[in-house]
Amino acid sequence: MIPVRGTITQDTIQEIEQPSLTWKLDVSKDRIVGRLDGIEAVKQAAYKILLTPRLKHLIYSSNYGSELEKLIGSNPVFVHSEITRMIREALTQDDRISSIENIQTTVAGDSLLVEFAVISSYGSFDMTQEVRT
Repeated sequence: MIPVRGTITQDTIQEIEQPSLTWKLDVSKDRIVGRLDGIEAVKQAAYKILLTPRLKHLIYSSNYGSELEKLIGSNPVFVHSEITRMIREALTQDDRISSIENIQTTVAGDSLLVEFAVISSYGSFDMTQEVRT
């Protein structure tokens, strides 16, 4: 149907925030054990994003996951410079996460430990990610 003059309105579009209700995963037992909402759901989402390799599983969009596995075997100086960008890029794809702050990296043998704060619409929390170089 072709719009008739005057039928298109200039009303503003309202965005409605959807609940972040999701299934709670018990990673140690590989089971679903309930539901999560709010900051706990964001924590679980951040954990899953960093563990999922980007572009490896067709079920996820091309924006989901991280590219941290590309750092394995790389020069530690390169890893140190890239890991901040990679974590920030991966986690801020989630609309609930606004920024990553206070990033601290520690080299321990052949691995790099990264500690950071995740700032979300539900509050902030600390995370740790280890990458073997």
